[in-house]
Amino acid sequence: MVLVKVRKTEVIDNFKAHSKDTGSSVVQIALLTERINYLSGHIKNHKKDFHSRRGLLMMIGKRRRLLTYLKKQNPLKYQETISKLDLRK
Repeated sequence: MVLVKVRKTEVIDNFKAHSKDTGSSVVQIALLTERINYLSGHIKNHKKDFHSRRGLLMMIGKRRRLLTYLKKQNPLKYQETISKLDLRK
């Protein structure tokens, strides 16, 4: 699934650190979370779609690694990001 360009720019605008920020770890985490949420809904409707399930698990792993990196580098930004995205309740 490719995020709609409008939705992707909204997510980037909400999480960017400066005007040209499109690749920081916070933005990457936010974009992955958006894709994970979409794909989770797809998996609920299509229970036997194991190829998409594998992609979902890979995205979850990548997001987890990015969150670990962010937690080591900037714990305050980590806390802010997980609270904005409603992760780790």
